[in-house]
Amino acid sequence: MSYGRQEPPRRKGPSGWKLRLLIAGGIMAFSVISYMTQSTTNRITGEKQRVSIDEKQEMQMGRQAAPQMIAQHGGLHPSKKDQNVVDRVGNRLLNALQLELAEKNLANPYLFDFHLLRDPKVINAFALPGGQVFITYALYQKLQTEGQLAGVLGHEIGHVLERHGAEHMAKQGLIQGIAGAAGVFGGDVDSARLAQMVANFTMMKYGRDDELESDRWSVMLSSMAGYDPRAMLIVMDILDEASGGGATPEILSTHPKPANRKKYIEDRIEEFFPDGLPPKLRN
Repeated sequence: MSYGRQEPPRRKGPSGWKLRLLIAGGIMAFSVISYMTQSTTNRITGEKQRVSIDEKQEMQMGRQAAPQMIAQHGGLHPSKKDQNVVDRVGNRLLNALQLELAEKNLANPYLFDFHLLRDPKVINAFALPGGQVFITYALYQKLQTEGQLAGVLGHEIGHVLERHGAEHMAKQGLIQGIAGAAGVFGGDVDSARLAQMVANFTMMKYGRDDELESDRWSVMLSSMAGYDPRAMLIVMDILDEASGGGATPEILSTHPKPANRKKYIEDRIEEFFPDGLPPKLRN
C-alpha cells in the first residue's frame, strides 16, 4: 500500500473541434454585433443605413485609392478636350443636384472628381466612395451624345450619394468575419478558401439592387440637368452590343442584364414624368 501524495485528476480541456467551435462562434458573434450596431441616416436620401465610416472618411479613402485605380487602367487619357467634356457634363449634373437639394435645405456632402481613364479595352465606369468617378476611354468612345455620358455619370454619382461603397464595406466586414469563423471551424486552408468563395459570391449578389437604385439617380439627375433620360436606354443598347462578342464588359459583370435595366429605366421615366418629358431636353 502506498501512502504517498496522490495528484488530483486533471480536468480535460475542450477537444480540438469544440475549441474551434468556441473561437468561431466568438468571431461570428463579434462580426454580427458590430455590423448590427452600425447605423446612420443618409443625409440626402433620409434612409437608415449600416455603415462604419462617415462622409469625410469616405472622401479620404476615395482620394487615397484613386491613384491605384488610375494606374490599373493605364493612367489618365491624354486628351484634355475629352476630359473637359467629362468634367462639363459631370459638373452640370452636380449643379442641378445642388439646386434640387437647396430647395429641401440639404447640401451635397461630397466633393466629386471625374476621371477619363486611358484604358482602350475595358468597357467600364465606376465610382469610389466619396466622389471619385471614373470612365474608361473604351466606354467613352462608344457614347454618341452628351446625354448618354450624362446617363453614365449620373448613375455613378448615384452610387456615391446612396453610399453604396460604404454599405458594402460594412457588409464585407460582416461576411469576411463569418467566412473567417467558418475557416477557423473547418480547421484548414481549404475550408477558409471555400468560405471566402461563398463570401465573394454573396457580395456579388448585393450589387444588383444597387445598380437599379443608381439607374434611378441617372434618370433624375439627367433630367434635372436638362438631358433626355432616355439617352440611358441607348447606353444599355451599347453595352448589350459590346457583350455580343462573348466578352462581358466589366460594367456588366455584376449588373442586371441591359434588357432588364431598360425596362426599369422606362418605368422610372414614366414615374417621374407621367404627363410626358419636358420639351427641349438635350440628347
